[in-house]
This record gives sequence, C-alpha cells and structure tokens, in this order.
Amino acid sequence: MLRGLTRFGDLYDAAVTRFGGRARPGVARDALWLDVVERAQVADEVISLRFGGTALPAWQPGCHVDLHLPSGLRRQYSLCGDPADDTYRIAVREVGAGSREVQALQVGDRIQVRGPRNAFPFAGIGPVVFVAGGIGITPILPMVHAAARRGLDWRLVYCGRSTKAMPFLDELPIGRVDIRIGRGGPLLEDAQPQGAVYCCGPASMLEQVRAEFSSRWLHFERFSPPPVVDGRPFTVELRRSGVSLDVPADRSALDVIRDFRPSVAYSCRQGFCGTCDVGGVRICVDRPTGDRLVLEEL
Repeated sequence: MLRGLTRFGDLYDAAVTRFGGRARPGVARDALWLDVVERAQVADEVISLRFGGTALPAWQPGCHVDLHLPSGLRRQYSLCGDPADDTYRIAVREVGAGSREVQALQVGDRIQVRGPRNAFPFAGIGPVVFVAGGIGITPILPMVHAAARRGLDWRLVYCGRSTKAMPFLDELPIGRVDIRIGRGGPLLEDAQPQGAVYCCGPASMLEQVRAEFSSRWLHFERFSPPPVVDGRPFTVELRRSGVSLDVPADRSALDVIRDFRPSVAYSCRQGFCGTCDVGGVRICVDRPTGDRLVLEEL
C-alpha cells in the first residue's frame, strides 16, 4: 500500500511539474510590497482586488498568496486571474475581521504580500471534473481556463446560494458548465473512475464529493481546517511560561494554547502557511509521537 501511494505521489508530482507548477507548497518567498491597482465588486459581499508591482514571481493554477495586513493579521487568498498577467488578482468574501480589512483596501494602497505558493496544484490531466462552492471558485477558475486551453475533457459544477452571490460567472468558458442554485442531487455524475476531480468549497460539499468519488485522483482545498479525527489526548508544555496544558483528542495544540494566550499568531490552520510555527512545530496540525509536546519558545 505504501509503495503504491508513493508511486502515485511521484506520478502526480511529475505531472504538476510538467504543467509548470510546483508539487509542494514550499517556503514563502521574501515579502513583496504591492500596490492595489484595481478594486471591483464581483458578487454580493465579494470584492476583487488586483495587485501590481515589478517582477512578480510566476504562479500556476492553485497558487495562493499570504497577505500581511496592517493590523498584524495574516490571511491566505487564492490567485484567480490569468498566470500570464503582470498582476495578481484575488477575490474576498466578507466573513470576519481579516476579510473586512482586505475589502477596505483601496486603489493606491500598498500591502505586504508573500508567495505565491501552491498547496492545491493542478496536474493538467483529463478527463477532469471541477466542483466549486461560492467563493471556492477562486482557485478553480484558473484551472478551468487552463483545462480549456489545453483541450482537456473537462466539466465544472459551480454551486451557490444565488447567482448574485457567485463571482466570475461572466468569466467562465462557454459550455461544459453546470450552474446550480443550492446543492441538490449528485455533484459528480460526469466524473469518470480514472479521471480527476478538483473541489473547493464548504465542508459539507467536500463530504458529499468524497462520498461520491473515492479515488486517489480526488484533490480538494478547504475553506476551514478539517476536524481532528482519531486523535488522542496529550500535554503541551510551554517552557518559557512554565505552564502545561492538556490537549483533548478532538482539539489541536493551537486551540488550547490560544485559550491560554489569545495573542498566539495563526492564519490558515491547515499546516501550510507557517504562521503558527513554534520552533519547527506547526501547532495547528502537528501532534507528538508520545504523550507530551514541548515548546521552548512559548
């Protein structure tokens, strides 16, 4: 089993690399200071921002950037423009303090950006079905255009609570697109057993997709961190603070540490942004091999 999974991983990494992407998220590049050069409302509660600067690093479908906000918050947003453009475009739905701060940016404002990095790479292999829920269209949109340009056999299922709440409807390629208000019925009727599925949306959508399509060629990106499954309790020791905290089986070290110290920084809560890294431990996802996790720096 392990040998088969390793072989599949090697094949997928090779496909991503041939397509021009990177198979691993990698380490964030040095920060760039970019200017907001365009701002537009693209759906109810969704603002699109385009950032410009000199010599922007190249990116591929699935890439995201880290925004370092003036308040100190950090947020990740998928790039949803054209990789051939000399700007970066994101789209932001208002869901909390970080998104409100991003939406408040105006043309001419300057912001610190790190990236791009890719935790959701598109291999460029068909047949492929894309599934997007609401703002989940942002990483999927460049993949759809890439599939169309390459002449792949592709389909898109795009769900939302209303068309007014669904960004970039006017930018989708003609045909092969199934627009759904709500999410009744199967999502993957057109998926082929040996094909690929790329999905980005809320947890309930991911659960439905995983129930309909059990395959190693299923790739997805979450809006929020997955629940801790089959965890076990452990103790996290904060050496500098002289405190030991009990972490239950269904919570992360980050959750428990923030109960004690709310100022601890975090962002994606899925292990790839590195914001909550403490001495090489990503406290949002890493769990000890034993019953104790020691953090010297907290």
